[in-house]
Amino acid sequence: MCKFIRPQVPQGSTENERREIYFDALYSLDMNDKVEKRENLSYLSWANAWAEFKRAYPSATYRIVKDPITNLPYFADERTGIIVYTEVTVDNITHQMWLPVMNTSNKAMKLEPYTYKVYDKFKKEYVERTVEAASMFDINKTIMRCLVKNLAMFGLGLYIYAGEDIPEKMDDDNTNQQESIPEQPKRTRKSRTPQQAVQEKYAGIRIALQQCKTQDSLMELYKQHQNEVTGNTEIKALFTERKLQLNQAV
Repeated sequence: MCKFIRPQVPQGSTENERREIYFDALYSLDMNDKVEKRENLSYLSWANAWAEFKRAYPSATYRIVKDPITNLPYFADERTGIIVYTEVTVDNITHQMWLPVMNTSNKAMKLEPYTYKVYDKFKKEYVERTVEAASMFDINKTIMRCLVKNLAMFGLGLYIYAGEDIPEKMDDDNTNQQESIPEQPKRTRKSRTPQQAVQEKYAGIRIALQQCKTQDSLMELYKQHQNEVTGNTEIKALFTERKLQLNQAV
């Protein structure tokens, strides 16, 4: 694991410069010895993620956003399902994250069970599937997963969500720079092209799209992110690309 070095922020730095310095410091932290593998997917437990984050930033705080009407730690819509929100704050910098409550098939869970149809290639007909009603266990698990995703917005373990095996490294001799303001950390990889930058920017939605195995699941994901898709041509293009892939696979 990389040894974390708390970054020194130059006096007079803008908020964006401060965010970039913080992000690079956490993104360079190798969390591979904390990662758990389940069904070929990589998971970082909330306990390990929060422990490492607090070591880096002892003043960090998080908040579970509650529905102001029900005072419950989730928001429920009878049509689209249940979603949770968290907020993490470090030195007056706050990032918010959200995550829908889903079952093991990545279908949105609701307060009541419901059915949907999916095409069975072996039976060559549509068959009915049931999504059970969400329990407080499902909601609690999603909240903690959302917290881990929230920490990734600050850089911690973000490479895992991007499908990378290791994070980008800072220079090995970075420890010698603690007494002075460090320069921008050098990367072991080549500079990103604009296309690569776009791919990394939307790494999370790309992963979610790849997990959609049917047009129905793609439509569910679209409904969950409809506002983002409508206002962003790049995300809309990713949905269109996945729709074409699914059509070709049928």
